[in-house]
Amino acid sequence: MSLSIRNQLPGTVTDVTTGEVMATVKVRLTGGRHLTAVITLEAAQDLALTTGTAVRALVKSTEVSLATGRTDGLSIRNQLPGTVTDVTTGGAMASVKISVDGGDLTAAITKEAVTDLALTAGSPVVALIKSTEVSLATP
Repeated sequence: MSLSIRNQLPGTVTDVTTGEVMATVKVRLTGGRHLTAVITLEAAQDLALTTGTAVRALVKSTEVSLATGRTDGLSIRNQLPGTVTDVTTGGAMASVKISVDGGDLTAAITKEAVTDLALTAGSPVVALIKSTEVSLATP
């Protein structure tokens, strides 16, 4: 299956906490960082997710926000440090490619944000991803 979602990070499930409707799934990415996904309980059961299950964490580029450093005081659980490898700007939006431990991410942010944050190739950044915006797939 081909997907339009560019951000696909491989990892292994380290913990699954289930509730009545939703499940919180912790994933250790190939590079060693951890990512949290909140998915429906039904999806977790359909994928048969348990500790040790190989998964791909999928995140749309429009759901990746960027900061120039680690940010405290946020409810966003997923903060992945990385380095900008490329910036492509258009009239209003920009595509920012980031290298993180375990893979590469793309963030679709405004051109104004790129300017305000002074993002260029080599800039250190932190990718911020809400756990509810992370989908999981099994091989």
